[in-house]
Amino acid sequence: MSQRRLLRDGHFRIPPRIIQILRGRRHSRNNPRQICSDEIMHQDIIPLYAADIQDQLKKQFAYLSGGRGGDGCPVITFPDYPAFSEIPEKEFQNVLTYLTSIPSLQDAGIGFILVIDRRQDKWTSVKASILRIAASFPGNLQLVLVLRPTGFFHRALSDIAFKLNKDEIKMKVPIIMLGSVSELQGYIDKTQLTEDLGGTLDYCHNRWLSRRTAIEGFAQKVKQTAQILQSFGTELAETELPNDVQSTSSLLATHTEKKDKMKEDIRLAVEQGDDILGSITKPVTENPEYKLNQDQLDNQTTVERLLTQLHETETAFDEFWIKHQQKLEQCLHLRNFEQNFREVKAALDIVSERLSAFTDVGNSCSHVEHILKDLANFEEKSCETIAKARMLASEGDAFIQSNHYAVDSIIPKCSELHHLCDAFATETEQRRNLLNKSLELHDLLEKSMKWCDEGIYLLASQPVDKCQSQDGAESALQEIEKFLDTGAGNKIKELNKIYREYAHILNEDLKEHVQKVFQKQESMEEMFQKRQVSLKKLAAKQTRPVQPVAPRPEAFVKSPCTSPGLQREYVSNSESSALRRVNYRRGKSEMTELHQSRGGSAMDDEENLAVLRQHVINELIETERAYVEELLCVLEGYAAEMDNPLMAHLISPELQNKKDILFGNMEEIYHFHNRIFLRELEKYIEYPELVGRCFLDQMEDFQIYEKYCQNKPRSESLWRQFSDSVFFQECQRKLDHKLSLDSYLLKPVQRITKYQLLLKEMLKYSKNCEGAEDLQEALTSILGILKAVNDSMHQIAITGYDGNLNELGKLLMQGSFNVWTDHKKGHSKVKDLARFKPMQRHLFLHEKAVLFCKKREENGEGYEKAPSYSYKHSLNMAAVGITENVKGDAKKFEIWYNAREEVYIIQAPTPEVKATWVNEIRKVLTSQLQACREASQHRTLEHTQSLPLPSSSCTSPSRNHIRNTKKMEERKADLASLEGYGTAVAPKNPEKGKGWAKTSHSLDASEENDGWSSAEDPLNSSDAEEEGGGGGGAEMKLTPGKYTVVTDYEKGVSEEFTVKSGDLVQLIREGEDGLWYVKNLSTGREGWIPANNLLMLIGNSKSAQSLSSSESGTASSTLSTSSSCSDSCNASSTSFSDIKG
Repeated sequence: MSQRRLLRDGHFRIPPRIIQILRGRRHSRNNPRQICSDEIMHQDIIPLYAADIQDQLKKQFAYLSGGRGGDGCPVITFPDYPAFSEIPEKEFQNVLTYLTSIPSLQDAGIGFILVIDRRQDKWTSVKASILRIAASFPGNLQLVLVLRPTGFFHRALSDIAFKLNKDEIKMKVPIIMLGSVSELQGYIDKTQLTEDLGGTLDYCHNRWLSRRTAIEGFAQKVKQTAQILQSFGTELAETELPNDVQSTSSLLATHTEKKDKMKEDIRLAVEQGDDILGSITKPVTENPEYKLNQDQLDNQTTVERLLTQLHETETAFDEFWIKHQQKLEQCLHLRNFEQNFREVKAALDIVSERLSAFTDVGNSCSHVEHILKDLANFEEKSCETIAKARMLASEGDAFIQSNHYAVDSIIPKCSELHHLCDAFATETEQRRNLLNKSLELHDLLEKSMKWCDEGIYLLASQPVDKCQSQDGAESALQEIEKFLDTGAGNKIKELNKIYREYAHILNEDLKEHVQKVFQKQESMEEMFQKRQVSLKKLAAKQTRPVQPVAPRPEAFVKSPCTSPGLQREYVSNSESSALRRVNYRRGKSEMTELHQSRGGSAMDDEENLAVLRQHVINELIETERAYVEELLCVLEGYAAEMDNPLMAHLISPELQNKKDILFGNMEEIYHFHNRIFLRELEKYIEYPELVGRCFLDQMEDFQIYEKYCQNKPRSESLWRQFSDSVFFQECQRKLDHKLSLDSYLLKPVQRITKYQLLLKEMLKYSKNCEGAEDLQEALTSILGILKAVNDSMHQIAITGYDGNLNELGKLLMQGSFNVWTDHKKGHSKVKDLARFKPMQRHLFLHEKAVLFCKKREENGEGYEKAPSYSYKHSLNMAAVGITENVKGDAKKFEIWYNAREEVYIIQAPTPEVKATWVNEIRKVLTSQLQACREASQHRTLEHTQSLPLPSSSCTSPSRNHIRNTKKMEERKADLASLEGYGTAVAPKNPEKGKGWAKTSHSLDASEENDGWSSAEDPLNSSDAEEEGGGGGGAEMKLTPGKYTVVTDYEKGVSEEFTVKSGDLVQLIREGEDGLWYVKNLSTGREGWIPANNLLMLIGNSKSAQSLSSSESGTASSTLSTSSSCSDSCNASSTSFSDIKG
């Protein structure tokens, strides 16, 4: 059945009566008999309503009082209205049209009686009024009664004039001129005339107008309500059923809300109609003798009919809504059922997968009992999942019984749930039966082993001197026979019978064990038979005494315990086969030790290392399995329970929705180890020395631990707040854990630090193996990850930094130092004080900046005790230089900024820490230098035309002149961009806080070692001449010798020859085309490298004695790039000194 169905089976239908209102009735001004008799909604092409012409009706130049003539003709009264002739024709027609549309079709068909009151008017006005009415009246006329002027003159004049102008007044009905209201009462009953015409009819024009407006407004309300219900019903009927629970719930809520609003609108409309009906019948209610006139009766009938139609519409809509709501609720039930089915199905798959892991039949009674206990615990934990599945299946069966519209979709799911539950129960029972059979077999084997051991002990404990006598021999025989009688239930009687009876559990290892036990039993019985034969001979005849000789102590085992060679201990099910190999190798190792003590060979040493490697891989895999199991236990026993509705009452409101904080990305870590890493590790159990490749293949995935560790402080803080929660105590009780949750939350942190220890052990025993390089690389990578995790833990503790730390590039180093400042700017006293009083600063070295922070220790426990770092200022690495050695302290180095405008003397805790930082900063500056060199090579060539070229020691005289020139230019460009003596000239007119200021050295610069910067250019300048002896740069040349590589290189002439930062290389000889033959002493490989690249590779290496300034005696040099290069790289656009704090 399609998952997207339309509600086409139950459209909302409006009752026929209300459709008449929706469609409306039209009437023609020329044929008033087409007016509907039972509706208030009389309409012309443009229907008129009292509200539309309210101002015109208020003038009361004509009104419908409700009176009737003798034959029921409606009476329209034209009262005395002085401004009658001034009424606009449109207003006049609107009022007459509206008044003639009010009576019923039957009454209007008889014709109207017009009463024209002109007692206070003139004859000329009377004539004009009659002519205007005759020309504009839209309905049938029965009679026209005119109350002529009461003045004597105008009265006489009207008689004469009417007779003379009778033909002019062309009306099809008689016009009767009346002189008084008494004459009028002769035509119309007094009770049908209003009080101003001498009648008793109760009429108030304002009340009439208000009631007409209310009735028509109510009719419009009924019409609009019916139309809205019709549209809403169509919308509901054509709504597509959603495919998820949330959307279905939202749709049901939305439709219910709209329905409630519709019901409220209907209720208000009914109240409105009841109020109008009450106002119409109020006089009758107050005075039962009061008689309603015909118009009032018509109004009462109209309102009652509208109320009836409104109730019918509401009833029809309610019936439709019940069906629609039932359909939506069934849809919601279905979506909930489908969602629960997916969840339960996934849980059942996990349960089935874990059940399928119970394949081991054990290797001892204790092992089998432990597996049985694990199976029982697993079955108990799985009961909840099975119960949910069966409950869900029952729920689906109930839907089927209730004729759910999606029965075709529910039935297969219910059948699958029943099948999975039954299959789980069957499989569990089969596993239990197999383990019981295994327990039975192992019990028999252990009894046999114990019986054999006791027998051996018995033979060893029989005194030889006493057996020499007849009595002693008989006594020993009796002991043996008595012991053999106990073997009936303790020994294996028939090996083939054992094979047949336990064939379904016998694997190769267990079968081998059975054979060994049976062989031991046979050997023991053979020993008993031989002893019996000897003792029987001694008991049968008395021989001469012989000197008793006791058995050698080492020949027998003096304890009734299991034989060491055949003893089997419990190990985990997945370790059994590995342990048997280890036991074998351990025995072999013991033999190896014996061989070594007697002058063993190198082959024996390798055998020992293989055993040790196997121990490490076994520990790695078994601890990995335990780790995965512990993660799963936490996720199922704690994290999943936080979403369990049955446990919701135990969770405090403050703890709700905090699962992501408490557990971090533990689920991601679990899936990585369970689905990927553990399975990959198990592939290397036979090749432990190659396990480094497994780590390298998955190294990127280990980055997930950084996220977990960064969240750990928040998790610790949350745990401390709610560690006493009843919820956690209940979860711990269910899991039968001795340790609380926080101990398990620490497992990922402990695990990631454990790997490097195991890799170190494996590397220790695999020095000469094929995978040694991979192991070393894996160890380095893991240590790098640990460092990154540790650095990130410190980085997230930085406070006060306004920018985005991610924009500073990768965090390379971090640590605490003593810092002195020596700036060109500032008061002299401050400078002097700064030299002697160090600041405690924590430095963070990024790829693009170095941050200075102040470390602040926090109070608290656990992770809350971790320090925070208040940001002080930062330096842009594009304008930073370093001086590696500071006079008087091997732990100090300098970081200077903007050509030593700001100098920071850094004191590391140890010389080793200093060396690490200097090397890392050097790498950053070198990488920047390379990038800038490529971007500004053309400008560098122009600036270095005046620099002297280094001499070439091996250029052939016959070399092509163009090639020589090209080589000289390349070397000249490399020298200019890599090495220079002196400092640089800054850009002209630098802005304050931006760009780089003019460079100068401190007073002791000549005594400092190599200074490094990526923001300067060794151009000819006054500063450069002062320190460089007037030269723009000394001649550079390479000589054979040993050098340390400062950057990676992979573009040699030979693709196989590469060098990495830190490698020691030896320059052997210079060849043609500017190539040097180089040997990498770290890897033993050799190859050709262009001299230009060598200058970049060895940089200012201390062992590079040939890379000098022609022995000019200059004690210091500064390696820098040109400021123009930095300009081209946009490195100098904004200095980080702008934001130092």
